[in-house]
Amino acid sequence: MRRREFITLAGSAAVACPLTGRAQQPERVRRIGVLMNLAADDPEGQARIAAFHQGLQEWGWTLGRNARIDVRWGAFDADNSRRYAAELVGLAPDVILASASAAMGALQQTTRTVPIVFVSIVDPVGAGFVESLARPGGNTTGFTPFEYSLSGKWLELLKEIAPGVKRAAVLRDPTVGSGVGQYAIIQAVAPSLGVELRPIDVREPAEIERAIVTFAQVPNGGLIIVAAPSTAVHRNLIITLAAHHQLPAVYGFPYYARSGGLIAYGPDIVSSYRRAAGYVDRILKGAKPADLPVQAPTKYELVINLSTARALGIDVPTTLLARADEVIE
Repeated sequence: MRRREFITLAGSAAVACPLTGRAQQPERVRRIGVLMNLAADDPEGQARIAAFHQGLQEWGWTLGRNARIDVRWGAFDADNSRRYAAELVGLAPDVILASASAAMGALQQTTRTVPIVFVSIVDPVGAGFVESLARPGGNTTGFTPFEYSLSGKWLELLKEIAPGVKRAAVLRDPTVGSGVGQYAIIQAVAPSLGVELRPIDVREPAEIERAIVTFAQVPNGGLIIVAAPSTAVHRNLIITLAAHHQLPAVYGFPYYARSGGLIAYGPDIVSSYRRAAGYVDRILKGAKPADLPVQAPTKYELVINLSTARALGIDVPTTLLARADEVIE
């Protein structure tokens, strides 16, 4: 599904999404809650919800006929996540889809009985959301975006596309355990590539801007933007600052490069929402989350934005272009 085909959802409160369907007789309507980590007007969030809808349809769930979805948009706000988690659980849903750690944490604090399927949590075991990947236990299962080992690849790609880089700022969220884990992997790889690292905490826009402006004052620098809800929420600011200060940057998800970032390597998060619909279907048909193993992506994508490369004065190696899954002119 392309971005221009998004289903537009209005508002930040519950959204009932009826899709017309011909039913020969009344069916039981199953209720599905969704707690997103992005804002309601974020195109990426709309794409993810649209993919989830499509996945449900593929499994025979027609919204307005045998299924209803109530959506809340946390917008990377802890108070919103807690409030919306309570609201969703209060609606007595049959299952809830949780986007990222903040939503998952708020939901698990609210209920230990309603089945939950999560998406985009790097280390669900370390976060205490599941007992193990193979046997999650409890009321929760879901989909991880990647393993920590992938993080080292981002620094390798930064050196490949910009060999002159000697310093790399790693934008991470220190409040999320996976941010620390990703940084540790990058830190282990850095000496062999001759790169000095500096962590930059990503929380508030002003804080991000000050840190990047300061970092950019010394030459031969680049950026690595790790996977975290806060980097997703502030991605347009980060991409704009990287361009303004002529900093080559590597991102952990392909949609960053499609939004103007230089290069990205990671999973297609939108497709994981479509896959999550399959787990929701199984739970609605009687499966227990405890018995459904946590799944990893089936593919990682390398996306290069040549327009951004030209603006930065970077001549992308042909060997790198040949490996790319998508090249944006």
